[in-house]
Amino acid sequence: MLSNYYAIIPAYIRYNKELKFAERLMYGEITALSNKEGYCFASNRYFAELYGVSQSTISRWISHLAELGSLHVEVIRNEKKEITERRIYIVDNPYVQNNQYPYMQNSTYPICKKSKDNIINNNMLDSFFNYIINKEKQIPKEFENLESQILDVLANYEMIFTEEILNYMKAENIEKVKVIIYSLALVVKNNESYLLHKMNREQIINLYDECKLREKENKGTNNEIQSFTNYYYKSLKGQLLKGKGSSFFMSKNANFKNKLSEEDEEGEER
Repeated sequence: MLSNYYAIIPAYIRYNKELKFAERLMYGEITALSNKEGYCFASNRYFAELYGVSQSTISRWISHLAELGSLHVEVIRNEKKEITERRIYIVDNPYVQNNQYPYMQNSTYPICKKSKDNIINNNMLDSFFNYIINKEKQIPKEFENLESQILDVLANYEMIFTEEILNYMKAENIEKVKVIIYSLALVVKNNESYLLHKMNREQIINLYDECKLREKENKGTNNEIQSFTNYYYKSLKGQLLKGKGSSFFMSKNANFKNKLSEEDEEGEER
């Protein structure tokens, strides 16, 4: 599986003091392995053998990169809920550099343009929207077993509307609701809902409007947005990961984190 593609390690990864040197190197390897399909499907065993460390160490490195918003990990399951594949996507996330603007698709390596599986289409939006307004009885399969969590989040953000109210809304505002509620559902699905306390209703709506402005500005350019919902979700995720305080991660003095650090160091010496 050794890749012949170039690895890319951007400055915000190279000089990120929160990352171990091995984590930075593995990030570069993941960019190289993502070139063909738009995502990396290498297993923990592959990376463990490549770097001479344990699989649990690799798992921690990937989790840490995901916590910092540099990677997005998607787990594919079959009908029996068994894991059949793991996909690791590179997240071109300028928020790590404290950028105040939404996510921009201007990376030199593929993020989601090559991956059809990563594009959110209108049918997906409509199906979920129809479930929320009770036109469909069952929640879409991608959100199965998450109904109560998703509905709680949407209720907290006052994003559940009756058909009567929707009849008085403009088409552009209905589209806004569709994109926002679907993105919030993705936040729940990807186990990121614990970050939602950082943004209120007004902020997530303002972010949508700003993303729409960026879509208009970049239309017809090399940075043209391919999937607006995908773009908005990545921008939302970037804002949630932005400006983390000391409470966001476990204290450096915590015994648990110290134990993990010691295990990482032992693994790197093997």
